[in-house]
Amino acid sequence: MSSKTQNFEGRGVQSIEVGTQLLDALVAHGEPMMLKELAAAAGIVPAQAHPYLVSFRKLGIVEQSSQTGRYQLGPFALDLAITRMRTVDPMQLAGQAVIDLSLRTGLTVLLSVWGAFGPTVVVVHEGEDQIHMNTKVGTVYSVTGTATGRVFAAYLPAELSQPSMPPKLPKFFLQRCVGTPQPYDEQDIAMIRETGISSVPNPPVPGINAIASPVFDHLGQILAVITLVADARVLDKSSTSPFAQTLTEATRRLSAELGYWDEE
Repeated sequence: MSSKTQNFEGRGVQSIEVGTQLLDALVAHGEPMMLKELAAAAGIVPAQAHPYLVSFRKLGIVEQSSQTGRYQLGPFALDLAITRMRTVDPMQLAGQAVIDLSLRTGLTVLLSVWGAFGPTVVVVHEGEDQIHMNTKVGTVYSVTGTATGRVFAAYLPAELSQPSMPPKLPKFFLQRCVGTPQPYDEQDIAMIRETGISSVPNPPVPGINAIASPVFDHLGQILAVITLVADARVLDKSSTSPFAQTLTEATRRLSAELGYWDEE
């Protein structure tokens, strides 16, 4: 995970922006760095980088090993991270990400979490196409019969997801659960983990496609799933489609905001 440059109105302080390039390089590298390699990664010369590092050391933002001379993030950087995690509401961030994604794509976007009975929809933001589907807040999805459910099954511990897989659920619940159970194996799980995208061969609603992608918290655990839903003539289920790329960009960005370290 690395800090992302955003566009804001108004004139900023250039020296702060330059110094942040050094911090960004430390975060992206993930290991202590020598001055020369740190400066190169930040795109500045060592002589320019050194004064920034001196100030950062005084503030506790970075620290330098007395044995190796390498720089790494310091205790104040940890304080900032902890404060960030304490003050940010993950679900509020996720809800806003759903709205932004729907406005960007024009498609219906869902946010789901793992509830008492399995994948449960907590946010629905309808797209411009206003597709007809029987999904609302509180809807519970089949684990193997929906794109959303398969993402949870790919990342949750087996002891959590297995009880929600048929035939262990009560018959009355299965009748209300959206999605008919379908074959799902280790190959499917591997593909989801590789691409970050999930779909099902036979969608719950004929003519309506869905693709889903995971959101992770700072511990690397799956927090939620974001799903794009649209007419099959509009939404290509392929993991290489433009919509799939847009979706994974959104979920990875959200995961980064929640503190997830994406080693890829």
